[in-house]
Amino acid sequence: MWLLDANMDVHLYSLLRELGVSAESAAFRGWKALENGQLLSVAVASGFDCLLTRDALFGESASKALKQFPDFAIVVVTLHQQPWETYKISFLNQWAVQATV
Repeated sequence: MWLLDANMDVHLYSLLRELGVSAESAAFRGWKALENGQLLSVAVASGFDCLLTRDALFGESASKALKQFPDFAIVVVTLHQQPWETYKISFLNQWAVQATV
């Protein structure tokens, strides 16, 4: 199951589910105030195996926790913030590109 970091657009939750990915948001879980290492630990304990974030330094700030959970994946989404409909198109385009790699 994938977790959306608090810095990700909440609309992405529904889109991922449409793509067949089980996902929830940190905001929905009430985890917005957790620091990165804490968020990672709580996510793993709750059954998540992947985190989507816009925070390019997430891995650095959560490095201690990441060493404890080597199978947990961090995906840094580098798409520029845009209005949802535009962002959705960009996300789906990148999703399609990555699916063919």
